[in-house]
Amino acid sequence: MDSQKEALQRIISTLANKNDEIQNFIDTLNQTLKGVQENSSNILSELDEEFDSLYTILDEVKESMINSIKQEQARKSQELQNQLSQCNNALENSEELLEFATRSLDIKEPEEFSKAARQIKDRVTMASAFRLSLKPKVSDNMTHLMVDFSQERKILQTLKFLPVPKAPEIDPVECLVADNAVTVAWRMPEEDNKIDHFILEYRKTNFDGLPRVKDERCWEIIDNIKGTEYTLSGLKFDSKYMNFRVRACNKAVAGEYSDPVTLETKALNFSLDNSSSHLNLRVEDTCVEWDPTGGKGQESKSKGKENKGSGTPSPKRTSTGSRPPAGRGSRDRFTGESYTVLGDTAIESGQHYWEVKAQKDCKSYSVGVAYKTLGKFDQLGKTNTSWCIHVNNWLQNTFAAKHNNKVKSLDVAVPERIGVFCDFDGGQLSFYDANSKQLLYSFKTKFTQPVLPGFMVWCGGLSLNTGMQVPSAVRTLQKSENGMTGSASSLNNITQ
Repeated sequence: MDSQKEALQRIISTLANKNDEIQNFIDTLNQTLKGVQENSSNILSELDEEFDSLYTILDEVKESMINSIKQEQARKSQELQNQLSQCNNALENSEELLEFATRSLDIKEPEEFSKAARQIKDRVTMASAFRLSLKPKVSDNMTHLMVDFSQERKILQTLKFLPVPKAPEIDPVECLVADNAVTVAWRMPEEDNKIDHFILEYRKTNFDGLPRVKDERCWEIIDNIKGTEYTLSGLKFDSKYMNFRVRACNKAVAGEYSDPVTLETKALNFSLDNSSSHLNLRVEDTCVEWDPTGGKGQESKSKGKENKGSGTPSPKRTSTGSRPPAGRGSRDRFTGESYTVLGDTAIESGQHYWEVKAQKDCKSYSVGVAYKTLGKFDQLGKTNTSWCIHVNNWLQNTFAAKHNNKVKSLDVAVPERIGVFCDFDGGQLSFYDANSKQLLYSFKTKFTQPVLPGFMVWCGGLSLNTGMQVPSAVRTLQKSENGMTGSASSLNNITQ
């Protein structure tokens, strides 16, 4: 019966997954159908605009050419009209002179005839008819303004849709996810010298496989990429996966998207658990700050003796008699001198990394990990259930590694940011200068329970950076670290 139930549960799970997959595909088809309708309408509008633009240009060119013909016609007509007027005037004067000369032939008196002859001679010499050019200043030829649009008609007949760039192909083998950066590489299926640039789109998701149409996150766009690869750096990996797609663009149009690729971007993401933090700590998701007024109004308790000799200063504590009930942490709130807050996500396997930055005026703080069983009065590093490095800037400056109430001083400068590397399966907890990746200290142990990131702070504050991959430099150092640094065993022989 039980085996049949298990088999039926597997069938149900398989059917549910298949139904989810089909529903996602149906959403994709509906989205594609809607896109076809919208894009077709947009393309028709753009086609009308392009042809209207051509018509406008042709009308403008036609109007310009008509004006040129009319101007040439007017110019030649004016020239010919002027020449015609001059000729008519010359002809009229010449006919008058001819008539006068003809009449002069009938004069009988020699003296009068001689006088008339001289007048005729003078008038002929000055007559415009003899200075007039009898050649038209312009011709009636207008062939220089004729047109032949046969070539242009051929060009217009070759009008066709602009070739759309083919979809690029993302090569998952060439893609790289490292150091909270993702390098995406792609290639064109065939050479296309018309491509001007590429557009890369990406989004975070918690679903493996093909991107979902109804995903909770929108696509982010990176435009004007000139090469065939791009690196997104400085990412926070707060999702399990990232979807990527790319399209090629020429001067006028963008091509189809490539087949999407999903890359894994797993990293440890956690927040601070304010349900069990000390009342004198003001806790937000990734920030904690000392708040001396956090426990006012409660009954005072006598100072505990359980941590006598602590390196942590002991300002006046407040009672937790009216503390809020334990929430998601399902544990008692830290109290006494344990100004502690834990992360809300347990580490049970794998390698993980996060970074911590202290405020400049922070007088005392610790960074490390602890078992869930860490007592509410216990300070980090004071028991065998916690490991940490501690910074003290109160009265005297100290920097030390702590475990099981043993201390090892660290002869290095306190960095601006501390990187924490936890290899649960390998039993290793290492601390680094987050900027230079210099190793500060490394514990070697065997974790027997899940561990939680742990933090102590007094008179100051800490901020966290999570969602980080283990840096490549840290992975490289881990390979050569064994036997070169201190370990938890060395603390067993060094008392505080």
